[in-house]
Amino acid sequence: MTKLPTRPIPATGERIPVLGLGTSRVFNRAMDAQSRAPLKEVIELHFAAGGTMIDTAPRYGKSEIVVGDLLRELGATKKTFIATKVRSDGREEGIESLNESFKRLGKTPLDLVQVHSLRDWETQLPILREWKAAGKIRYVGITHSQNRRHDDVLDFITKEKVDFLQINYSVLEQNADKRILPMAADKGMAVLINKPFNKAKMFRKVKGKPLPPWAADFDCKSWGQFFLKFSMSHPAVTCVLAATGKAKHMKDNIGAGMGRLPSAKERQKMIAYWESL
Repeated sequence: MTKLPTRPIPATGERIPVLGLGTSRVFNRAMDAQSRAPLKEVIELHFAAGGTMIDTAPRYGKSEIVVGDLLRELGATKKTFIATKVRSDGREEGIESLNESFKRLGKTPLDLVQVHSLRDWETQLPILREWKAAGKIRYVGITHSQNRRHDDVLDFITKEKVDFLQINYSVLEQNADKRILPMAADKGMAVLINKPFNKAKMFRKVKGKPLPPWAADFDCKSWGQFFLKFSMSHPAVTCVLAATGKAKHMKDNIGAGMGRLPSAKERQKMIAYWESL
């Protein structure tokens, strides 16, 4: 199988694939073997395509537990680039949350820990930096997924430097392209994209509508690939996180990373077509 292309993490030059596996809303309730079986297949497909990044969070219900258990079953904990988050108030609560994440995921050091939605970042980020210096965490970052908080994100990255920024960016939500993504690139931050499908909202808009024929020019075969290729093709983006619990969707998502990505001119054409629907 052709492997997913990779991009460098600016802080170190380490490379990660352009597609990562998100776990929000799909890994959060699978506590029995039957419900976990399709998730295990999704992870196996991800690995088979050269994928390494799995993003989770304590706030995603039981997702950390499920991810940790499945990776242990597959003997894949060490080879997985595990990203999680801390969303706590106060130092003691933050440390308690981190310790729980380490137990659930079973890996030290954890590859990436992010301050979730900038929650109490003034307290949590110094903890993450301390733990990075102590060798417990390899990379630190921050996340947000709402346009209404983009000014706060911009203010943060203007003043602070982290290894990773995770932000929402899609053909539906283009706001991050105005200032956040260019600044992240200028400051040498790796960028993870969340909500590439806007929680399936984008699929509802295109239901029953054919792809534009010119999408084939950049090796696009489905609406899911159309959306993912748009996000992947931004020059500041390192990796796009797509959550799924179904093998057929995982296969389609992997296809988005294969072949050519849209050029800047084609990206504008994609935006115009989307807005015309």
